Amino acid sequence: MSQQQSSLKILLIGDSCYDYYHYGNVSRISPEAPIPIFDLSHIDKKRGMASNVYDNLKALGADVHIVTTFSENKRRYIDKKTGQQLLRVDEKIDSEQYENVMAPLFSDYNAIVISDYDKGFVSYDAITSIRNEFDGPIFLDTKKKNLGSFNNIFIKINQYEYENSEYLPNDLNSLIVTYGSDKIVWGSKEFYPPKVSAYDVCGAGDTFLASLAFEYLRKNSMEQAIKFAMKAAAITVQKIGVYAPSLMEIEK
Repeated sequence: MSQQQSSLKILLIGDSCYDYYHYGNVSRISPEAPIPIFDLSHIDKKRGMASNVYDNLKALGADVHIVTTFSENKRRYIDKKTGQQLLRVDEKIDSEQYENVMAPLFSDYNAIVISDYDKGFVSYDAITSIRNEFDGPIFLDTKKKNLGSFNNIFIKINQYEYENSEYLPNDLNSLIVTYGSDKIVWGSKEFYPPKVSAYDVCGAGDTFLASLAFEYLRKNSMEQAIKFAMKAAAITVQKIGVYAPSLMEIEK
């Protein structure tokens, strides 16, 4: 039975980061080395990773509670004229583990979404414990390699993560694999995203995860959820930087 988005209560757990977008111009090469000189214009700061999933769920209208820690600063240097990203610098931040963070009662939620960038916040044992304690649907986006540890969980990963995984879940219908703009594979089914001009794929996976969980709760259909999530991600990649499309944008 479908649910209205205003009644959807989702618990989100995962690693977050701060995204810094340094915009500027490149008009000359350094006399010191064969590298471009970046003349900084301005800096935009946004929240990324699990916090971007949070922003996407909120934009869709869900009632979301997030349990997270900020583990990284990601600094991107972007040429203003072309929108081309020239360099990314990742800076690690000391952060807590999930076990040390007070979590709300699982029974208060319709679903749990885990955005696991494998930065140390969410362990294998923590995910197993969450599955054992919560009897509703769980959606996991993870960079961990032993996917066979995650039973009765919807696992969303990309092509690289799939090809480098060490173990797969027994039930392949629990696995949703994204192949960029080419296709999405769920079990024996393939889905083909809308063809759009992609300017920036940053955060597209977060948008896909949020939209997948949201629509699955509304329609109780993984096939419809995948189609909805593909549309949402197609909007995000047309923007520079992380972006959270609204429900109205996607349904158009």
